[in-house]
Amino acid sequence: MRVGILDLLGPPARRPVDLGYQTLITKQYASITPQAVSVWCRRRGHETFYATYYGVGRLHRMLPADLDVVFISCYTQVSHLAYAVAKIYRAAGARTVIGGPHARAFPVDCLRFFDLVVRECDPELIEDVVTGQHDPGAVISSAQPFDDVPTVEERMPEIRASAFFWRRRRFPLTAVPMLASTGCPYKCDFCIDWNSTYRQLPADRLRSDLDYLCDHLPGTLVVFHDANFAVKFDEVFQTLEGQPRGRRPPYIIESSLTVLRGERPRRLKDTNCAMVAPGVESWTDYSNKAGVGRAGGVDKVDKVAEHFAQLAENVPYLQANFMFGLDTDEGDAPVELTKRFMDKAPFAFPTINIPVPFGGTPLHDRLAADGRILAAMPFSFYYAPHLVTTIKNYDPVGYYQRLIDLYSHAASPAMLRRRLRTTTHRAIAAVHRARTASFRADVRSFERIVGMLRSDPRFLAFHEGRSTTLPQYYRGLAERMLGRYAELLSEAERTPDLSPADAPPHRSRS
Repeated sequence: MRVGILDLLGPPARRPVDLGYQTLITKQYASITPQAVSVWCRRRGHETFYATYYGVGRLHRMLPADLDVVFISCYTQVSHLAYAVAKIYRAAGARTVIGGPHARAFPVDCLRFFDLVVRECDPELIEDVVTGQHDPGAVISSAQPFDDVPTVEERMPEIRASAFFWRRRRFPLTAVPMLASTGCPYKCDFCIDWNSTYRQLPADRLRSDLDYLCDHLPGTLVVFHDANFAVKFDEVFQTLEGQPRGRRPPYIIESSLTVLRGERPRRLKDTNCAMVAPGVESWTDYSNKAGVGRAGGVDKVDKVAEHFAQLAENVPYLQANFMFGLDTDEGDAPVELTKRFMDKAPFAFPTINIPVPFGGTPLHDRLAADGRILAAMPFSFYYAPHLVTTIKNYDPVGYYQRLIDLYSHAASPAMLRRRLRTTTHRAIAAVHRARTASFRADVRSFERIVGMLRSDPRFLAFHEGRSTTLPQYYRGLAERMLGRYAELLSEAERTPDLSPADAPPHRSRS
């Protein structure tokens, strides 16, 4: 069979600055599962074609036109691009299959455009799909997430296609995606992994991948895609520490502060960890991830900042992840506490996320039951700076004004100077400058939205949940985001079907 695998990483670049960022950075976001699907199909003797789309080039020409089956993986933000391309391949006679985060979150909506929706997969299920063992119109899943992660050596054709640059050569930002575990032990109600089962993958597979990288791609950055890296810390780090010091590749992880306690930050340094991105989330909730017991408010801020200071002594680059707009947020306190953290830990760049109700999460179910999801909002806007829900304790104008306050504080000249004084790494200083510029652009976006909320009653009514008519602003922006593919999706097709799956997913025969 002729099998295509397409990993959608970002929307079409519309500005010169987008072109540069998406070529250098977004290109490195390639996911592991699409690469695994390509390897599994190749093992079975199928002719495979793998490509990533990071916003540059002609999406519908990334793969051959005469495919028997096409697998597409995407995030919710770019799902409309996936829908448009699926229409093109369906018209050409290919069987269309969607997987990835969006398929897990909104399978019913996906079935409007794809023959099959895959929530979890393994090699046997993928072979069943390729050989036509499932009827169109089904949501299918393996019994559990796969643990047969193809080795880096097996994935090298896909890694070269996705992460290498001119003439398939590495460049300084080339990154190799890897996994040491699947699932997550935490139950954060906004996360699509909230009900996943945590499983540590075999240590010998991790060791084999590290050996291969050290021999064939020395010094290449490794990005671990684990939802929460090294929950079984000693087991993982015995493998990392098994590499000779001069051969250890730099690596990036997401982990919780609970895991990174005690003497463990020193072991991060010893194994060449380049970046850590812990999730703090909230000053009033999710404290089990922060390792502060029942502490909240100022006490939690100070303890978390102290913990980040310990990490900063051992890891060159830190990112702190926050949510603002949760039901526990009220008044100015969350803003002032986050600003306090920025002041105490300027070396940790903050990301401040707007809550997004991804399907299948407790957050989505609660907001849907309360009628607080803006059901007419296209999936293209399920990311910052857009608001797709009504916030419990803030009106839209008040919420965006507080976001402006947070982002302005994070991007102020004084804060940038303080950040630059915390590092001697030129590359990290450049990242601080670039991310600060991006925050300032976000402030302008927030201010534009506030201006429309104040001047356009219909725009305000939509965001307050009093109107279900999608404002013209979003219609026009959705057209521009789809670019040449806008004509393939009607306005009705861009309106999400947020229905939950009516029945449990079909299971594979395995």
